[in-house]
Parts: sequence; C-alpha cells; structure tokens
Amino acid sequence: MNLLPFVTIIIPVRNEAHYIGSCLRSILEQDYPHERMEILVADGMSTDSTQRVVEEIATTASCPVRCIPNPGRIVPTGMNLALRQARGEIIIRVDGHCQVLPGFLSNNVRHLLAGEAEGVGGPMRAIGETPLAETIAVAMSSLFGVGGSAFRTLEGLTLYTDTVPFPAYGCAITRRVGLYDEELVRNQDDEYNYRIREAGGRLLLANDVRSVYYSRGSLGKLWKQYFQYGLWKVRVLQKHPRQMSLRQFVPLAFVLALAGAALAALLSSWGGALLGLVLGAYMAANLAASIYTAVRRGWRFLPLLPVCFAILHLSYGLGFLAGLGKFWNRWNDKAGRVPAWSSVGEQNG
Repeated sequence: MNLLPFVTIIIPVRNEAHYIGSCLRSILEQDYPHERMEILVADGMSTDSTQRVVEEIATTASCPVRCIPNPGRIVPTGMNLALRQARGEIIIRVDGHCQVLPGFLSNNVRHLLAGEAEGVGGPMRAIGETPLAETIAVAMSSLFGVGGSAFRTLEGLTLYTDTVPFPAYGCAITRRVGLYDEELVRNQDDEYNYRIREAGGRLLLANDVRSVYYSRGSLGKLWKQYFQYGLWKVRVLQKHPRQMSLRQFVPLAFVLALAGAALAALLSSWGGALLGLVLGAYMAANLAASIYTAVRRGWRFLPLLPVCFAILHLSYGLGFLAGLGKFWNRWNDKAGRVPAWSSVGEQNG
C-alpha cells in the first residue's frame, strides 16, 4: 500500500495571538492523515502571546506542531527557516490570519499528485469581525477594489492563473526555484509564484481548495497594508517586468493624474477644471461601483464602501510612487536577496 505524501504546513506569523489558535485548529480538523503531516509556525519574535498559544495547542495536537523563532520577523525569512527544516514531500504555506476549510489539505494533495500543476491554491473569501472589517472585506473582494485578482473575486471556477494564495508545492519545484527573496516585506508570494511559472511550472486555482481570511479591522491598517503592497511591487517590477499586469499600474496612474491636475490647478485657470474633472470622474466611478456592490452584498455596506475603495486605490498608488523613489537605483538588481538552500540541511531530511 502506497502511503500518502508527507505534508509540511508552514505558517509565518508575528503577533497573531488573536487568530493563530483558530488557524491551527482548522488545520488539525482536516481529514488528511495526521501521521502524514507536520505544522511549522515561524514566529517573527512576537511580543504578544502567539508563541504561548502555539505551544499550548502543540501539547495536545495529533501531529507535530513546532514553533520556530524567526529573528528576521518578516514572511520570507520565516518561510526560508521553515523550508530548511521541513520534512514534507509537499509544502503548504498558510497565513496565521486565516482558516482553511474542510478538504483543503486532501484536495491540494490530490491536485498535485494528479500532475495538474506544480503549485495549487484556491479562492480566498475575506471576512470581517466588525461592521467596518466586513465592509473592508467586501471592498477587497470587488473587481473595482482590487482589479482582476482571480483568487479574491472569482467563485466556482477552477483555472490556471498567475498567482494563488496559501499555495501548496511539491518539493521538486521548490528545490528547482529556490528559497524566498528575503528583501520583500510584501508581495513575496507573487514574486515566488512568478519564478515558478518562469521555470515552466503551472499554478492552479482550484475551487475545492478554500480558505477564509480575516480582513484588517481599521482604515489605518488597511492603508498601511496596501501602501506596502504598492511600495514592494516596485521591486517585483524591477526583478520581473513581465510579472506585472495592466491593472497593477492603474492606481499609480490615478495618483499621478490627481497630482498633475492639482499642480495644474495651482498654475493655471484651466487647471481647476481639470482637477474637478479627474476628481468627478473618480467619484462617479467609485459611487457607481459602491452602489453595484451594495446591491449584490447588502446596503449596509454602502456608507463606508466609497471610503474603503478610495483607500485601496490611493494607498497602493502612493506606495508604488514611494517605491519608485525608494528603489530608484535598483533597476539592474534582478537577484534580490535569495539565500542558498545549502546553508542548512536537506528539505526532505
């Protein structure tokens, strides 16, 4: 009898005491054989009780659960530390801010064993714990809010795509592609998935591999999150220009148009009309999208949806602009900071 492949689930976290327990329990409730899996939590030196929650769950868990200190504190350094210690033939990255739904592990493994792709993920449904967080989740699941991000906006489809959330990989492709770029505070999954596609791999968005993600609970946290997405997307652009799609430049174009119109308004009489035109066109589009979304998702979301949409677009666009300034001299640096596998052990040891 052939054994199912051993699976390593890696969870990079920092200060996730509120969510890590439910995340771990959702994994431990999976129907995949627990003797064929392990969970590695790469803790970015949390200052809350994250580590204690993990250790308490580990004492009664039916599979090995280990907490690995991550002095680098960011996702890619945590992923790399865990990858070097992972025993799995299949590696699955999960976010501490999420829960995986029934069948997540077994369906991931089934798709990989069938040779359908080198990386598998599925649709991610954003949810919120407060009315504001719910509205943020709705905005983050909207075409107007985030563009054509398949895993956020599509339901009921299985298709090949350019990136997937909480991905599952066979160890052969991770060995070929290498470790994560430890420079990238954000967008490390997009960059890693592009390297997989560049190496000839396929990424499958599978409808039966589902998860839920807890959205940010405040407008300030949402702003910071998408500002960082925009800023670090510049480094991805510099490393992999072909990874970019047109939708990822739209927020930058909007910010530049707004800034140009504002400058024109200061310098000429017609500039005020131009500024009004730019603002008016955006506000009309924003309001139309907000009403359309409220019709589909609920009218209670309408009051704050325009604000959430504006934050998504402005913060990402301004972050991208800041990234162009921050990384202005890095256009010839295609390597980033991807460490070598050989520094520690064997992945399948």
